[in-house]
Amino acid sequence: MIVQFENKQERLIKIRIENFSNYISQTKIPVKYIIFTFFILINSWIFAQDTIKVMQYNLLHYGNYFNDCTESNNNVVDKNGYLKTIIQYVKPDIFTVNEMGKGQYYQISLMNDALNVDGVSYYKKANYSNVANSYIVNMLYYNSEKLVLKSQYVAQNYIRDIDVYQLYHKSSDLESGDTAFIYCVVAHLKAGSDPSDISARTNMVNNSLSYLNSTSPERNYLYMGDLNTKTSSEQCYYNLLNYSNPNIRFYDPVNKPGSWNSSYEFRDYHTQSTHYYSNGCFSSGGMDDRFDFILINNQVKNGLKYVKYISNSYETLGQDGKHYNDAINYSPTNTSVPSDVLNALFNMSDHLPVILKLEIDKTLSIPENERIPISSLNFNNPINDELKINIISKSKIDLKISIYSVLGKRLFEKDFSEVRNLQHNIPFDKLSKGFYLLSISDKKGNKIIRKIIKN
Repeated sequence: MIVQFENKQERLIKIRIENFSNYISQTKIPVKYIIFTFFILINSWIFAQDTIKVMQYNLLHYGNYFNDCTESNNNVVDKNGYLKTIIQYVKPDIFTVNEMGKGQYYQISLMNDALNVDGVSYYKKANYSNVANSYIVNMLYYNSEKLVLKSQYVAQNYIRDIDVYQLYHKSSDLESGDTAFIYCVVAHLKAGSDPSDISARTNMVNNSLSYLNSTSPERNYLYMGDLNTKTSSEQCYYNLLNYSNPNIRFYDPVNKPGSWNSSYEFRDYHTQSTHYYSNGCFSSGGMDDRFDFILINNQVKNGLKYVKYISNSYETLGQDGKHYNDAINYSPTNTSVPSDVLNALFNMSDHLPVILKLEIDKTLSIPENERIPISSLNFNNPINDELKINIISKSKIDLKISIYSVLGKRLFEKDFSEVRNLQHNIPFDKLSKGFYLLSISDKKGNKIIRKIIKN
């Protein structure tokens, strides 16, 4: 008998279950391990999941020759070679940068000569924008096999643009018009320690937060870039973490407040400078400043909208905590990255890139009572002759209850309209002993999956 599945996902699950069944039938794996492995696999098959690696990097006047930064000590061709080594090691899916020279020539050069090389062809770039007419600009590159750039905006243009890039994930449920969105807010705040510089940074942050608040704040936001802050008490940083609207109140994954500048206590988190001696372009003095950040908002921190920060994935590439006030390649040997990557980081920029990982998960990263608004789900398990389900919903909702065999055959399905307090019994007396899957779904395609056992 051919089982008809209602969508591609169900057909794929059936094929994978059959392949798994054929495999275990040829092995002598103990039953308890088969059961354990099966339910791990079934979760990964049912739910659309992916990992997105994000990297933010100040490129140090890439293609911007002026004063002491020249074609001799900061040559773009050389920088492309160094950056290629770094990119091939990290393999970021989202790559945001500061300090690119104005105009599109160098932005295209970076994509063609440092990203899409050695058989790689999937990186694309955002559109060029420079409303502030600054001599340095931001840019975003992305893995087009996983992501699509939907739109981009300028959140503010005082001194320099703060850009907002809207990306969406190429998930398996795009056909139904549903996917996960990520908004990258890329900033390069005013440098300097004078009161006017501190005030300028505050104004730039406040302008951008007001823009986000006036559009749609309940989104997955990353606020990233060279913020040029020396302490967590500086007003711009404080405002990012304590904005009045909690949806665009940001969280620092490092979570190490204090005075970062020239402090041995924060040696593990400094991002500048890679050099002890300056070549005329690079800053000197060694690693003693934390300027570069990727901040996440509450939606990303807690996975409220299909995107969740992976705990402990935040890192400063090339920072081993052993080179405070020294160059990253001085003694003792820096073994945090391979030697060729360390050499590339030293020569590419006086900043180190910061990295984090995001989990894209349409179900598992979100509490089930937030995916489908039910306050209680109870059923007897194991089952003898009848499955007794009791569902209490927070509000009236349309639900579908289905039962599947472990081979993907749909054994029962029924729709329920305007459920508030549902009690329903499903006969199991004619079914064989074994494992089954209970599926409860809403009209948006959100699902709760539970394994059940028939005695």
